[in-house]
Amino acid sequence: MTRKVLIAALPILILLAIPFLLRPRGTEADPASGEADKLVMITAHNESIRYEYEQAFRKYYRKRFGRDVTIDFRSPGGTSDIVRYIADRFEAEFRREFEATPANGEWTAETAEAFANPAVDRDPAASPAAKRARKLFLKSDTGIGIDLMAGGGTFDMARNAARGFAVDGGLRQRHPEYFDPAVIPQSFGGDELYDKQGRYYGVVLSTFGICYNSDRVRELGDGAPPKRWTDLGEPRFYNTLSLADPSKSGSVNKCFEILIQQCMADANDPVAGWENGLNLTKRIFANARNLTDAAGKIPHDVATGNAAAGVAIDTYGFTEQEWNELQFDGKPHFFYVPPEGGTAISADPIQLLRGAPNRKVAEAFLDFVLSKEGQLLHSLKPGAPDGPLKHALRRPTIRRDLYGAEYREHRTDPGYNPYESGANFVYRAQWTGPYYSLLRILIKCIALEPQAELQRAWRAILDAGGPEKVPEAMAAFNRLPFSYRDIDEANRLIRKGKDRTAVDVAATCRAWSEGARANYLEAERLAKQGR
Repeated sequence: MTRKVLIAALPILILLAIPFLLRPRGTEADPASGEADKLVMITAHNESIRYEYEQAFRKYYRKRFGRDVTIDFRSPGGTSDIVRYIADRFEAEFRREFEATPANGEWTAETAEAFANPAVDRDPAASPAAKRARKLFLKSDTGIGIDLMAGGGTFDMARNAARGFAVDGGLRQRHPEYFDPAVIPQSFGGDELYDKQGRYYGVVLSTFGICYNSDRVRELGDGAPPKRWTDLGEPRFYNTLSLADPSKSGSVNKCFEILIQQCMADANDPVAGWENGLNLTKRIFANARNLTDAAGKIPHDVATGNAAAGVAIDTYGFTEQEWNELQFDGKPHFFYVPPEGGTAISADPIQLLRGAPNRKVAEAFLDFVLSKEGQLLHSLKPGAPDGPLKHALRRPTIRRDLYGAEYREHRTDPGYNPYESGANFVYRAQWTGPYYSLLRILIKCIALEPQAELQRAWRAILDAGGPEKVPEAMAAFNRLPFSYRDIDEANRLIRKGKDRTAVDVAATCRAWSEGARANYLEAERLAKQGR
């Protein structure tokens, strides 16, 4: 009977085997077939970067391991959305594991607050239950089905690391030569380029600047292009700027942190500079024509003429400028410029997440992305040796040894070296670093939620002849919820803790927003009275 069944099934088995028998040797496996190894990466990177990453890593992986690999990209939104998603998933997964062991006891609000709270590690007043939850999590292999987080800035990745969501990727043990200061310095310009404990590694460098459309700027009457951050707050740019929401884009929040740091340095006084920087930020948002949810959309808005200018990350700015040159036969009307006065250098990192389901593949990707071929992928022209296949990524490598003359011919931006262009600006982490999350919330409270009132007040001030003509109105416009002298207390108020619930934090934010709205309404009234 068995023999008859096998004979009857033989033709079907042969038909099923034909595609595999005829497949050319070396052809990549279909991901659906289950033959390829897999890597799961969560990222806000655009499609061009994702495409080139997967193609180059497949080649690298096949060469070293003789196997095919696919990358499953997850992109739930901008960096801020990704950070929230990771935190929510880790809480859900750790809670499931915690409750699966009856000896752990009940999952409480204190457990939820403590397990990913690094303050518990050094708080002698933390309860035994809080310390136990934290210890259990840090010893666990709790995972969320994702191997790597790529992109988003060192602040958010350092925070993931401190909370325990990221773990040592082992690169310094496998490739100590990468971390020679002549190759990758540990810090530059005040910013950490990689974590000493291996919980994140900078991959490329980013600087922030200004993009503008020369045709639109000329239409404003004064054809001088914006060159400094302060230019974007000028009256002539009213209703012409494209901006992104810092509460959704970590890159844009970093840009405004740098802007404020520049004001603090210019004032030679952190207290006065903080006030100047925030009020400049308000004027810039008062000049906004539209708000996006991602930094990469700003250059496109400016290039198409939907906006006259905006803030931009160098890679997006240079890419749009190159495309604009091609569209207009070498006579572009879109330009990206680093601001006069300098701009900070920031690393765009990658990190291995706790409980990575494909850890060996993830480690291979970390090795790849800091290798010579992985680094040059970011900075070379398409078609160049070790360059991308289709898309010029225009991302400056974090490795200093790859800016030499031997690579100059094939680099997309041969004259651009962030290690040199940003050297005149020093990022002072002690000024704003501890308040990065506070800044994100504060801008939302004073510039985004009351934006309608902000813009009406600014319009009324401009109609009255400008800030100098209505000093009382401008004084109301410039009021802030707190001084830099009180920033530590303000930072405490927006953090949940033993004495601060989510309701308390929301009440503080609401008070800041309502206070700002009242100030703008008063400024509008005073401006219309010529005061």
